[in-house]
Amino acid sequence: MNVTDQFEDLRPFVADEIPAAMQRIADSEAFDALARYVFPHRDVEEVRRMVRAIRTTDEFQMSVMYHVNLRIIRRSITRLTVDGLDDLDPAERYLFISNHRDIMLDSSLLQNLLHEAGHRTTEITFGSNLMQGELATAIGRANKMFKVVRDSNMHDFLADSLQLSAYIRHTLLEKRESIWIAQRNGRTKDGDDRTDRGIVKMFALSDRTNAARAIRSLHIVPVAVSYQWEPCDILKTRELYLSRGGRKYVKQPGEDLHSILTGILQPKGCVHFAIGQPLDRSLPDTVEARHANAFYRTVADEIDQQIHRNYRLFDNNFIAHDLRSGTSTYTDRYTPEARTAFEARMQQMLQEIDGDPSILKAIFLGIYANPVENWAQGRINHR
Repeated sequence: MNVTDQFEDLRPFVADEIPAAMQRIADSEAFDALARYVFPHRDVEEVRRMVRAIRTTDEFQMSVMYHVNLRIIRRSITRLTVDGLDDLDPAERYLFISNHRDIMLDSSLLQNLLHEAGHRTTEITFGSNLMQGELATAIGRANKMFKVVRDSNMHDFLADSLQLSAYIRHTLLEKRESIWIAQRNGRTKDGDDRTDRGIVKMFALSDRTNAARAIRSLHIVPVAVSYQWEPCDILKTRELYLSRGGRKYVKQPGEDLHSILTGILQPKGCVHFAIGQPLDRSLPDTVEARHANAFYRTVADEIDQQIHRNYRLFDNNFIAHDLRSGTSTYTDRYTPEARTAFEARMQQMLQEIDGDPSILKAIFLGIYANPVENWAQGRINHR
């Protein structure tokens, strides 16, 4: 079995699969609407011909997805900034592990920033629950996305994890492509960004000879993405409200797509990406097998500390902190007008969700205030 066959059920498209994928995209019922949104000043048939002529994933990213992101930025983002990329070597390949706030934008916007800074774009993890339908699958796999199996049963979980770990190592070390992956399964909905230690352990499954060497070889780089206005803040509040007390939240058909579209269209204000320091610079060379689990915890904690310290706090974060705590600790970080706008958004949330107002307010404020608590704690730990 060759490598392409080994990872066929999860990898992005290879070159000889792109023409057929472009044909499926160009022939889809949704193409005209998508073309008008992304390229409003171009003739739809001209865009269709352009898409049909694409022959590589890189070309699809630059000819289509780059412009998708530009459209999103122009319509819904006041200012997009990044720091830390200058400290990375464009010739090196990295495993970017990021906090996860928006289904699409966290990884997608980063691709534009990488390209504009002279780095190659990354391959991107994409949940199997989202990689459904012919059009979504064609766009995703042409956009260098690879599938991560969600909600597999216990029997299949280890096999799925082993395959994913092997693919990540193969992509970084043999294909020489960087990767974006979220720090946890699913988005952070309460504003408290925490790395799933199981993900760190999964990274090492494909090389069990030495935990430290396995992790160091992947060149892990933590990424903190911060939004002034949290994408889907009202939808997240509703989900957390309905799932409080350990109740299982059941998604409705089309809910993921609704969240994707809301995240794209909702005004986000300022958005910032902070690229951290590669972990291999600070990890030990070797770890005894009996200490491996403690090592994985250490790696997850280091990722968290970098994300918390580097997270850019906006006025809404400080407003939420002061409203939740009933203090004026950070009044120098926001204006009265900004507080009025935030309180209006919270009032809108209360009008859209049927529930206990005090609980809903606590959840909504937590989404914005928890990063302040993590940032403050991260600064203390860094001293």
